[in-house]
Amino acid sequence: MATVTAGTVRAKPLAADGYEKFLAVAAIALLATVLVALARGFPHWGAVPPLVWAHLATILPALALTPVMLLRPRGDSLHRLLGKIWVAAMLLTAIVSFGVRESGHGRLSLIHLISAYVILVAPLIWWTARTHNVRRHRTMVRGMVTGALLVAGFFTFPFGRMLGAWLFG
Repeated sequence: MATVTAGTVRAKPLAADGYEKFLAVAAIALLATVLVALARGFPHWGAVPPLVWAHLATILPALALTPVMLLRPRGDSLHRLLGKIWVAAMLLTAIVSFGVRESGHGRLSLIHLISAYVILVAPLIWWTARTHNVRRHRTMVRGMVTGALLVAGFFTFPFGRMLGAWLFG
């Protein structure tokens, strides 16, 4: 569907579908869980390495912006601005994550494969938006939210990881 504005044809912004609404709710739930874990871990904050704080400082804005980006109208100047911030936050999170290693082992973990994916795909998300390839942009955003935010976010809690220990400890 399109609308005519001042002699130009503009596509109507896509409304969030059921899957995007699910992703938005899941992002809100994950953000709330991370914030609760951080609050419960307050006595241990001094022992957290600066690189882990940097990782959290970059992922929290991306996580908070996700439901906003998925649920509000798309294609306007605010969507473009918030999208640039979201892509930058995701990219920085992925880059910083390579400095965060398995506790006690100093190795990269399987979750770092998701970081590599983000480093490759985040610029493509920006480019597909910039070139108005809406279908590809939407597919890539949904994939990144699903895998890099929600799946990776889920795996920050089990297996004795810091946030999980704070949340469940």
